[in-house]
Amino acid sequence: MGLFEKKFCDICGNKIGLLGKRKLSDGLLCKDCAAKLSPWFSDRRHSSLAEIREQLAYRELNKEAVQRFTVSRSIGDYTKLLIDDAARIFTVASGSDPLSGNPDILSFDQAVSCDLRIDPFRTEKKQTVDGKQVSYQPPRYEYSYTMYATIRVAGNPYFDEMRINIGNGPINTGGQSMDPSVMNPGWNVQVNLSSPLNTGVQKYYKCLSYGNQMKQAVDEMRLQSVISAQTQAMIQNQESAQVQSPIPPKKKWFCPECGTPNEGKFCINCGTKHPYL
Repeated sequence: MGLFEKKFCDICGNKIGLLGKRKLSDGLLCKDCAAKLSPWFSDRRHSSLAEIREQLAYRELNKEAVQRFTVSRSIGDYTKLLIDDAARIFTVASGSDPLSGNPDILSFDQAVSCDLRIDPFRTEKKQTVDGKQVSYQPPRYEYSYTMYATIRVAGNPYFDEMRINIGNGPINTGGQSMDPSVMNPGWNVQVNLSSPLNTGVQKYYKCLSYGNQMKQAVDEMRLQSVISAQTQAMIQNQESAQVQSPIPPKKKWFCPECGTPNEGKFCINCGTKHPYL
């Protein structure tokens, strides 16, 4: 009992291994069930069994959306922003077969913004003098940069952002210092990886280009959604105005001369003018 007591998953009922226990606010989850949750979900420990069951049901429905997903644009080498322009949906996924992992499918209407960030890091290079590690004069450094694109979304109950490590880890540029403040969204750098130049610097610019493309794509999704909403509102207003202000039907009148029924200004039989027009 106690420490060595067997634990069972409150979702699937399977026995939980020694290192497979995942705590919930009112139960336990095995690692296999936990792996089915959204990769962007981070509040598992404060979630109830009922909330986890709801999310697992949502994830099963998401598989159907994945099957219908057709990639029209793919941005990135590692974790990628995938877009289905025809269906106006997108997702973020990684791996050689990114759609196989049941990535969360979102609509253009849920795209809010994309923020780019570069975290710099430097390490001082030392030299050995008389068996001791001492600084160069002047000091020399090696530089690395970790580049992120954070896509913010709305309307999903389980997460509100997806953070992409564009370079899949630190990008080492050797002794070449870069300027992390330069993140022009309109700048699309073309990189020749066969060049004899520093491949770390080339990777830096390539990843920066991916980040800019991701930001531009999310901005375009947002703009399309705004235009679509405005167009829909205009159509609804026009339909509402037509309902509220219908065109009155023409009233029939009978010619005082020949008794013929008419709707126009003159009698169609004898030409007599409407007596009240």
